[in-house]
This record gives sequence, C-alpha cells and structure tokens, in this order.
Amino acid sequence: MTSSAAATPRSGPLAGIKVVEIAGIGPGPLAAMFLADLGATVIRVDRKEPSGLGAPRPVQFDLELRNRKSIRVDLKDPAAVDMVLELIDQADALIEGFRPGVMVRLGLGPDACLARNPRLVYGRVTGWGQDGPLAQVVGHDVNYISITGALHALGRAGQAPTPPLNVLGDYAGGSLYLAFGLLAGILEARTSDKGQVVEAAMVDGVASIMTVTMGLHAAGMLSKERGTNLLDTGAHIYEVYECADGKYISVGPIESKFYKLFLDKLDLQGHPLLQDQMDRSRWPEAKQVLATKIKQRTREDWVRLFDGLDACVAPVLDFDEALQHPHIRARGTLTEIDGVIQPAPGPRFSRTPATRPESPAPLNTDNAVTALQDWLPQESIQAHLARQTFI
Repeated sequence: MTSSAAATPRSGPLAGIKVVEIAGIGPGPLAAMFLADLGATVIRVDRKEPSGLGAPRPVQFDLELRNRKSIRVDLKDPAAVDMVLELIDQADALIEGFRPGVMVRLGLGPDACLARNPRLVYGRVTGWGQDGPLAQVVGHDVNYISITGALHALGRAGQAPTPPLNVLGDYAGGSLYLAFGLLAGILEARTSDKGQVVEAAMVDGVASIMTVTMGLHAAGMLSKERGTNLLDTGAHIYEVYECADGKYISVGPIESKFYKLFLDKLDLQGHPLLQDQMDRSRWPEAKQVLATKIKQRTREDWVRLFDGLDACVAPVLDFDEALQHPHIRARGTLTEIDGVIQPAPGPRFSRTPATRPESPAPLNTDNAVTALQDWLPQESIQAHLARQTFI
C-alpha cells in the first residue's frame, strides 16, 4: 500500500510493509517489534489512558515498543475510529490482542476493516483463541501452557511444574506465531490480491511447538513423569551442575563422541556408572558422580578446561554476565541503545540488514504527528489535530 504522504525511509527485509498495531500487552507488542526491527513501518494506536498496559516503567525500558511511534486516541470516539480506519486503508497488516468481540464493538472488526482494505491481513492474538469454551475467559501465559500439556512436562522429578517465565506461551506460542502468520498472509495477498484474518491463539502455538515432544510421547519414548527424560533434567548428560563457587555450568554431551571427550576432561573415563550414557537405570547415580566432581572446582575453572572443546559445556550466566561473554560481544547479540542493554534484532540478513534499533518514543503530540506523516496526507493530519482526535 502507498500513502500520499512521504514515508520515513526504513531499511531491512520488511521495508515497505506497513502495520497498524492496536495497543495491547504481551504478545502483540513483541510481534510488532519483530516486524519493526526488520524494517516494517509500524504505527501503534495507544489508548487514551495507556498507564494500565503491562508493568509500569519508564518508556526507555519498555523495549518491546522500540522502532515505532504511537498515537494516543479514545477508541470510543467515532472520530478516532474513523482516523484509525484511514490508517488501515494504507496498511498491509493489523495487529490486535483483545478478547473476542471487542474490536467488532469498537467498529474495527475484521469485516469493517476488510471492507475498507480488501488486501489487509488482520492479525488477532489471544490466549485461548476466538472460539471454544474458554474463548471469553481471562488468562495468562501460565494458564495457556497448562492445558496443552507443556507445563506439566517442565520441572524436576518429584517437584511441582516450573513455569518458564512467560516466554513459552506469550512470546513463542503467541508473538512468533502471530508474526509468522502475518508474513505468510502478506505474501499470499501479493498473489491473490485478497486479505484475510490470521488467528494466533497461544494454546495452538504452544501445541505446535510441542510437536516433536508429543511425537516422542506417542512413540512411548517420553515418560509423563517430568524430570525423568533425556531433555528435562532426567539424564546426567543434559543438566546443570553447581560449581565450587556456587555458580553453575550446563552440560549436554548427548552424542557418544562428545560424551567421551567430556569424561576424558573430567578424568572419569573408566567410571562404571558412566559407561553407557543412555542407560536410564544409571542416570540418578551418574548424576551424583558428576555433581560431586563438578562441585570441586569453580565455574571459571571448568570454563577454561572446556574452552573450545566439543564437549557441550557452557557457563550458566545471568543477564549482566551474558553481556560480557566473548561470543555474545563478538556477534553483537546484545546491544546498548540510549544507555539500555537489549537484544539486537534477529534473525540477520546478508543483503538487507536491519538498522540499529531506535528507543521507544514517548507518547506526545509531536511524535504522533511524526508517526502520522508516514500514513496520512498533511491536510488530514491537521484536521485531526484541530479536532483533537489524537492526543
């Protein structure tokens, strides 16, 4: 889509794609960030009173809002809805994360938007989905991963399930699947000249991510008892171990050649409990052998001993330590923007690389006018400004 206003140049593989983001919390903003990081022009339509969105913090630390500007509107105001529809006229995609029915009641449902812009890819992200018995029930990441079987599988033997922050439901099953679905829809619309609705339900996304794991379970190769399997801390060869200084290393020498080197460096080559790494009956005792050995030296000692070796050993770092790791520094995996350490955009592209991220912009009238210049003619912006359609 093109606008009669001159667009701010963007670089990256998604340059030229325009996305309207209806402000929400959780997976929607991060999906919008993924697209904006890679060059899409994203405008965030924020609420009149945005302070209740997410965990309150200064805007420069609201990292998922980077690389785009916002306008603040009252979506109960028909003039504001009309302005959002003007933006949608120019958009390739829309992102919304409300409960089912809310956007329809606001006059911004799929039918209304696609009537204005038949090529629009309308992205909806929710926890439970648009239909089903739980569609209208509130929930959070921990609830969504619960009913898929994923949470039950996470944790150590004999202990309660361990929620993996909110990265599995909100961001892996939600944000990434929404961004993936939007790009697939945009690509298809370029040949069909027709838009469609993309529904990214976190329960569906998490279930999809669990495909391989569920296959192993169906084959009888994965016990339902968490903490007893190869990749869930059941095995001695896929674990974290405490060192003499109270810090940890992770080990994962699953393959026999890596396992042999691992044992050689630990001077445990001939230990009778460690000969067959896949002998489940020996895993608990083998863990104790490795735990005792690794506890004898500091984390830094082990890092030096295994440095550069194919033994699948790495230090377990906190966020501050990760910033200083030579590999992270060499790749620029983490970067500093306006004094705030944050992940660099990913993935990386050889010919159309993403530019350095811009910090989240404060919500004010000047930034709103700048944002709208990528979308609307100047006379339309001035008319909305005079009517105080946006704040």
